[in-house]
Amino acid sequence: MLRYLTAGESHGPQLTAIIEGMPSGIPLEAETINRELARRQMGYGRGGRMQIERDTVEILSGVRWGRTLASPLTLVVKNRDWENWSLKMSPSSEHRDDSLAVTRPRPGHADLSGALKYDHDDVRNILERSSARETAVRVAVGAAAKALLQPFGIRVGGIVSEVGGVSAPRPDLPPAELWERAAASEMFCCDAAAEQEMKRAIDAAKACGDTLGGVVEVQVIGVPPGLGSYVQWDRKLDARLAMALMSIQAIKGVEVGMGFGTAHIPGSLVHDELFRDAGRLEQGAATAYYRTTNNAGGIEGGMSNGEPIVLRAAMKPIPTLYKPLRSVDMRTHEAFEAAVERSDTCAVPAALVVAEAVVAIEIANAFLEKFGGDSLGEIEHNYAGYLERIRMA
Repeated sequence: MLRYLTAGESHGPQLTAIIEGMPSGIPLEAETINRELARRQMGYGRGGRMQIERDTVEILSGVRWGRTLASPLTLVVKNRDWENWSLKMSPSSEHRDDSLAVTRPRPGHADLSGALKYDHDDVRNILERSSARETAVRVAVGAAAKALLQPFGIRVGGIVSEVGGVSAPRPDLPPAELWERAAASEMFCCDAAAEQEMKRAIDAAKACGDTLGGVVEVQVIGVPPGLGSYVQWDRKLDARLAMALMSIQAIKGVEVGMGFGTAHIPGSLVHDELFRDAGRLEQGAATAYYRTTNNAGGIEGGMSNGEPIVLRAAMKPIPTLYKPLRSVDMRTHEAFEAAVERSDTCAVPAALVVAEAVVAIEIANAFLEKFGGDSLGEIEHNYAGYLERIRMA
């Protein structure tokens, strides 16, 4: 299985990820990762930090001549803003300056809970690590996971479906075509009129010192039936994907398929009926079974069912406001306005890229659990054997 750790602070020298369990022989170039990092920095409503950072990855171990080695993969994303923070974030005690302490926690952030938990009197020690800046290196990990899935025809993409209460109609198109439309939009949505309305809403929020959230939708195509399991709670694919999405900063809700909509209509309108057509096998389908609807979002009983996996995640408005909310100074206990950090007005398009990354990581992990081997060739052999068996079902 894949496992990874990230390290680094928002204004530290770099963000680092170490990935263990990547098989050998997977094609992986820095440019593949850099394309995903560039997507994360796009989107209307981003703040000043995106004018400073131009994220690129350094692959420090685990790859030779464009192929993974099966040894731990080390990925580094440098923080260009570090040069402005080298003393403020210095690891050396000689640079300590208590006048820089942040003592007014921001509502909606990890600031106060983290300070109480870890016994810090300077909220800077919390916000540097809890910052969504950490997602830059998680996107790098997700790009490596996408590279692992690509030889097996599994693709991960998505769209923005809502920002600040403005919904973008979702055309009835295959996922790959939706992704192509979204790529041409600053908001990563599929409707030009909705995109303009979203931008107006962001401009209005910015003028008021406020922020906006929204909803992103991630789709995974080419997934065979049988990833995940029903036999234990922690092996259920939908549970693992929900946890991955909820781990993203500012995500407050997750849906699979029809999601909360299933609570409002009878079962006869929810469950996806089953059909069988052996002719599908000649067209490259994994099995002869199929469904004409996908309300389950590609997951039944904690397992992929062969249909596209469809997930939605709700992102709250970023809690760093230029019109700060009321707070309490932790040092004096007096009422004050919360501290203000440089931030975005809306980061929903960026959240989509991060959501794709964490979903790709979990799908890759489940794929390796089912078909795992130490090399690309061994996994291809295992996968081909499974596909041959289920074709006969």
